[in-house]
Amino acid sequence: MKKSRKITVTLAVISALLWPLAPADVQAKKAFTIYMVFWRGCEEACEGFKEYVAKKGIDAELVIRDASRDKGKLPGYVEEARALKADLVVTWGTSVTRGVAGTLSDQGNPRFINDIPVVFMVVADPIGSEIIVSYEKTGRDNVTGTRNRVPEAVNINTIRSYYPAFRRLGLLYNTNEHNSVVKAKELADLAKKMNFEFVALELELGADGKPKPESIPVRMAELKAAGVDFIYLGSSSFLDVQRDLFTQSAVDHGIPVLSPYERLVRDSHALLS
Repeated sequence: MKKSRKITVTLAVISALLWPLAPADVQAKKAFTIYMVFWRGCEEACEGFKEYVAKKGIDAELVIRDASRDKGKLPGYVEEARALKADLVVTWGTSVTRGVAGTLSDQGNPRFINDIPVVFMVVADPIGSEIIVSYEKTGRDNVTGTRNRVPEAVNINTIRSYYPAFRRLGLLYNTNEHNSVVKAKELADLAKKMNFEFVALELELGADGKPKPESIPVRMAELKAAGVDFIYLGSSSFLDVQRDLFTQSAVDHGIPVLSPYERLVRDSHALLS
């Protein structure tokens, strides 16, 4: 039985997995295959997805892969998803989503998944990352998903509510993460519109092209010297993993932290989220 591979922006993919099966499929008792790719392990969103599938009794095999922050693994996952004839591919984060589903300009490119439904999660800016056209229309037949951020203007207003004298925001960003670069550019534009100064510093990369944790306190000292009133974590899986070092370095220099990730307030040393 042939089924349409198209999904809509209404996020009805899970419901699609519950469509009535034809008698032949019922007799075969063929489970759906959901292929899931994560950037840094099966975290809260992953566990929540697994729990939902189990509670709904969806007859599906979950194939979970962890890229361990290594983009080089992503092409292999694309091939494996096809080989397994996955019914759905779930991607976590900007780097994984761009590496598996590609961007708007990659439609039809065999290096990426264009013939299997893809649902992305925990993507900070799917429009700025060129994954979709808009939040009303993805512009892609097989891709939809969710973002995990409020508009950045809300965060700036939160800072101003807490500290009315706020005038200069600091940011550390990782050039190895596309979402981190996009966020730095977004905040630079927002600074002009909302009338605050913005200081953004790149994290130092090692010979392997990945950011060096030891560069965090060094750059934090530079932000202190630049006179920032607040530091914003921005969008970076690397800084989220290094949250204790990041927030403690900020505290050591007397700089309050606003984080888009709630756990940095609960479990680390960020002030606001």
